[in-house]
Amino acid sequence: MAVVTGASSGIGAAVARRLAAEGYRVRVGARRADLLERLAGEIDGEARVLDVTDPQSVVSFCADLAELEVLVNNAGGARGLEEVAVADPTRWRWMWEVNVLGLVAMTKELLPALERSGRGHVVNLSSTAALEVYEGGAGYTSAKHAVHAVTQTLRLELAGRPVRVTEVCPGMVETDFSVNRFEGDQARAQAVYRGLEPLQPEDVADVVAFAVTRPFHVNLDRIVMRPLMQASSTKVVRRG
Repeated sequence: MAVVTGASSGIGAAVARRLAAEGYRVRVGARRADLLERLAGEIDGEARVLDVTDPQSVVSFCADLAELEVLVNNAGGARGLEEVAVADPTRWRWMWEVNVLGLVAMTKELLPALERSGRGHVVNLSSTAALEVYEGGAGYTSAKHAVHAVTQTLRLELAGRPVRVTEVCPGMVETDFSVNRFEGDQARAQAVYRGLEPLQPEDVADVVAFAVTRPFHVNLDRIVMRPLMQASSTKVVRRG
């Protein structure tokens, strides 16, 4: 059994499809029930509405999972691109709650089931923003830096126990991430990917599948992936 959060679209949906293709029974969670049900029907999986920022929703989602092999903490996102001097605390709070505290809540709730399986694996979908900073991005990068720290700490705490821990750090992936960040501004979102070939959700799903299907004695601690034309968060080569 595998669990994927934030699975209604984008990377989460692609990961769920790929894990199902690898033979896992997949339970998908997100807030958009209609999209979840459609995905679950497609992959013969289970759909449960999930808000990782709501403790009761997390408990309800996880309640009947006695054993679990894979947890993919994918739920997350960014809001805005303001400098620290004009930061919106409401946006920052949301980013920390969904990217960090939601990940911690899901991991805490499901660690016993992961360990009972004897082959547990926590995969945290982080970002290159966990490793770098850029102007206007402090709210998001600080949250993803926290994800990085939590993941590294968890790896130390679980050493010697049958639970692997992997952090996957993608760069620019063409999803609704930028649309959500810019509050539905499609033109601004599309400009992010203009002039280059960004990663696709399926590219990230390939990497997640590779990590979880390695022999169990192999732990891929951290995987960083970017489009060819993106060397860092601030170094992007665009054509045309």
